[in-house]
Amino acid sequence: MNAKKYLPIALFIGLQAFALQALDQAVCANIPPLAAGGGWISFQAWAMYFLGGCTPKGGARALIGYAIGMAASIAIMVGGGALGGLGFWAMPVILLILVPIILYLELAPEMLSFVPAVFVGAGAFFGVMSYIPGAEFVNAFLAEGVYCVIGLLFGFITITFRGWYEKKYVDR
Repeated sequence: MNAKKYLPIALFIGLQAFALQALDQAVCANIPPLAAGGGWISFQAWAMYFLGGCTPKGGARALIGYAIGMAASIAIMVGGGALGGLGFWAMPVILLILVPIILYLELAPEMLSFVPAVFVGAGAFFGVMSYIPGAEFVNAFLAEGVYCVIGLLFGFITITFRGWYEKKYVDR
């Protein structure tokens, strides 16, 4: 594909990024518990749609991975708190215990085995818990879940548009 034929794809994806940022600022930023904004989570999930294979099934695997990652983050935070008497070593020790268990998801049935999404989901959850003052597990889980679904939807739209465009204008 040459640069001229690629331009509509690049512009469409740029338009999607524009719309996603506007959506985050205008709508999601005013809906509790999404008040702190989380468009960055949507951009991550959008990329996870591609990493998951650019299919609805891959998107569903990414969503499940995000949910598992958020649950793992809660277990890590609660477990680290329970080991608080270890001081500096509380979080490293709970990670040493739980991360190997999480990695066994690679051996789980296909819908549960998308470990990269688990780690991205966990990292995003830690981020939400760190930057939203007074964040609670339930609200953070809900907020990240909403932004994840938005990002996965944008990934689906990207692939749908690109497939339509290439079939109609490029693959001739």
